[in-house]
Amino acid sequence: MANQSLEEIARNKNVARAAARQLSMEQLHKLAEVIGEVIEQKNDEEKRRQDEEEKKARKLAEIREQINEAGLSVEDLVPDQPKRKRGRPPKNADKA
Repeated sequence: MANQSLEEIARNKNVARAAARQLSMEQLHKLAEVIGEVIEQKNDEEKRRQDEEEKKARKLAEIREQINEAGLSVEDLVPDQPKRKRGRPPKNADKA
């Protein structure tokens, strides 16, 4: 099992079986326990991330509604950005 990465083992059932044959039953149970904990943690992190995105979307909707109620637009809140010059800088600009 030391020769294969977890990604390789997870991708191929036969590789996983071959790697598992090298472990004792106690080691397999411990591995299953650890993987279960990792899956649970990943699920919790994903749920937290989704909750944060939903909260952010709700706040954004509230702000947009308040802007509309005030008779404003997003352009009213954002100042005009200075126009950037196009083209290349002068050849001797860095020799000052």
